[in-house]
Amino acid sequence: MRNHPPYEKLYATMYHTKLNLHLLTTLALCATTGTAAAKPKAKTAACPQPKPNVVIILADDLGFGDIACNGSFHTIETPNVDRLAAQGVRFADAHSTAATSTPARYSILTGEYAWRRPGTGIAPGDAAMIVTPQHQTLPEMMQRAGYTTAAVGKWHLGLGDKAGQQDWNGIVTPGLKEIGFDYSYIMAATADRVPCVYIEDGRVAGLDLANHPEDSIRVSYSKPFPGEPTGRRNPELLKMQASHGHDMAIVNGIGRIGYMTGGGKALWVDENIADTITERAVRFIERAAKEDDPFFLYFCTNDVHVPRSPHERFVGRSGMGPRGDAILQFDWSVGRILETLDSLGIADNTLVILSSDNGPVVDDGYRDRAVELLGDHKPWGPFRGGKYSIFEAGTRVPAIVRWPKRVPAGRVSEAAASQVDWFASLAALVGEELAEGEAPDSRNQLDVWLGRDRKPGKGREYIVENAGTLSITVDGWKYIAPSGGAARNNDVNIELGNSKEAQLYHLTEDRGERNNLAAQYPERVAELAALLERVRKTNDRR
Repeated sequence: MRNHPPYEKLYATMYHTKLNLHLLTTLALCATTGTAAAKPKAKTAACPQPKPNVVIILADDLGFGDIACNGSFHTIETPNVDRLAAQGVRFADAHSTAATSTPARYSILTGEYAWRRPGTGIAPGDAAMIVTPQHQTLPEMMQRAGYTTAAVGKWHLGLGDKAGQQDWNGIVTPGLKEIGFDYSYIMAATADRVPCVYIEDGRVAGLDLANHPEDSIRVSYSKPFPGEPTGRRNPELLKMQASHGHDMAIVNGIGRIGYMTGGGKALWVDENIADTITERAVRFIERAAKEDDPFFLYFCTNDVHVPRSPHERFVGRSGMGPRGDAILQFDWSVGRILETLDSLGIADNTLVILSSDNGPVVDDGYRDRAVELLGDHKPWGPFRGGKYSIFEAGTRVPAIVRWPKRVPAGRVSEAAASQVDWFASLAALVGEELAEGEAPDSRNQLDVWLGRDRKPGKGREYIVENAGTLSITVDGWKYIAPSGGAARNNDVNIELGNSKEAQLYHLTEDRGERNNLAAQYPERVAELAALLERVRKTNDRR
């Protein structure tokens, strides 16, 4: 245990006794699993209680092994995440749809696999909206059901209708209000990409051009601005050196992707990002709790994405450098949300879903000693690969669901689950019927996400994943389609899983994907390849 001996006895007790939570009384679930339409503010037909508030907490690049309750309690401490798991259901076989941020988030908000749409790869900071007003979105569906909606934190799905032509000094439109969010306080992309400002309801927060016209913001992803230093030309100005890329604009002593000038006091301070967005999320919950309508919060942290600059409260606490400290900071953010729900007396009727957008990466562009200080910690858990990879660690992500008195406490689900199904499952929960073409790849898996169906073989009959190439997993058999892409990303030291030959792994016996069985089971390869092709040609719900 690193630097936190007081927790060691607690974790030993928790895990050596397997939490002993099977002794807790499991209360009956109460949620509709049908798709009958309901008027806004109407109570769910099968449940006498009002509709639950819904909070999605989405981490960034948090690996399956980055939380203590997934078996890493000897190397990392995540007491708030562990508390959530002890009070709810922890998933052993949950997946994002893609091994990188933008496409995974696209699937969550649209209920559609991102690989069906061009332009859904990793977005620059000046990308046009990728989830557009033409889409039917998850927050819009929640609005139909009578919910007040908000998005806080990392966005990374583009803004405005034309790339590179956003008005950062006025109103950035179209924006999140046009796709169903009543309130938004976001980072346009990620912390390593410009513009390095928060955008609140379409305007840059804290930008005062009336008194400081010199702070006018300009952004470019093609050429630097004259007179502005860059990480490449002026490394002496950096407080954090780049290992690869991240050598363009310098903001807060850190090199970024893209060029930027202006911003003044509106520029974020990296060490304060977690505090700032977490407190905005808390404020939204406090305001929404005073209203009669239920609320839906899509809260996306920047942790543990690069550049990792945790607040001084966490510096040095993990023993693993900034990456480990950022995990502790993420856990703090989770704790603040849970504390707020408790203090307002609304925790019992709030569904909390915690997960990550994709798998982990250790060195993702900055020299923060993450590799050197990793020690025995395995962010990828028992799986192969990581972020950017079609191997399991790319998309098998932490996932926990808590809804006191509705979700059984302290259970582990081995059912196959995918984030693409959040859309249809939440629609079933709140009694909203999905229209034709809405959330085309999302299925009602409410029994899985609420912990009713937890055994292996339950849940989705197949899981589709994307990381340049596609894979499909059925009953523990995983087929990876042939690809001409690189086998490894040497910059981040991650195996990408690409091969010109078909790959077949039996995850039940080989979760590390070391033994390619394609040559031994050609019939199974053909069967899974045909199924994947059918998924390609039609939407998943069909």
